[in-house]
Amino acid sequence: MARKRMAGNDLSEEQALLEVLMQSAGDRPLAALLETRRQENRRQHERIAMRRQAQAARLAARRATTAPADAWLAWFDGSARPNPGRMGMGAILQAPDGRTIQLGVTGGHGDSSQAEYLALHAVLDAAVQHGVSRLVVHGDSRVVIDDVLAANGRTAAALSASRQHALQLMARIGSVTLTWIPRHRNVAADRLSQHASRHSGTQSAPRLP
Repeated sequence: MARKRMAGNDLSEEQALLEVLMQSAGDRPLAALLETRRQENRRQHERIAMRRQAQAARLAARRATTAPADAWLAWFDGSARPNPGRMGMGAILQAPDGRTIQLGVTGGHGDSSQAEYLALHAVLDAAVQHGVSRLVVHGDSRVVIDDVLAANGRTAAALSASRQHALQLMARIGSVTLTWIPRHRNVAADRLSQHASRHSGTQSAPRLP
């Protein structure tokens, strides 16, 4: 607006800005308007600082959850076509040296939460078979992860048997960390589960040496 006044009235930038401020002030003193503007600027800077602080906190949290060097890593995903429908489970187990085993298992009829639990069971069982003692598991199902981690006993009744089986497998491993990740970071396991839900049979990579 100040630039328009400069162009139309042959005013300097300072004069044009002063006119705009005086017009905005109306019946209020110009000093009061300037103080209001300064307060708005301070609040804006505070909001920016808070956003940056929150971003730094999220980054620190991600770094804090970095898996130990000797930990095995796992990813799981379950799908149902339609939902409920034919289930497919996908999972990946990765050794500390980078070697991986991939699991693609076709299940029976069920919903997506049942499929997610079966995928978790599959990767936990694979970890037990390989003698894993420290495992960090990633999945994109909040339903299953929150159900397993429920500390107040408020779990889904329909999934209680699946939860108990998962806890039993985790106890056999020892140290297990369950971590939620967004779906776009779980692409490989998702691809395995989608493939399994469309094809019959069970496919898996050979056992790690």
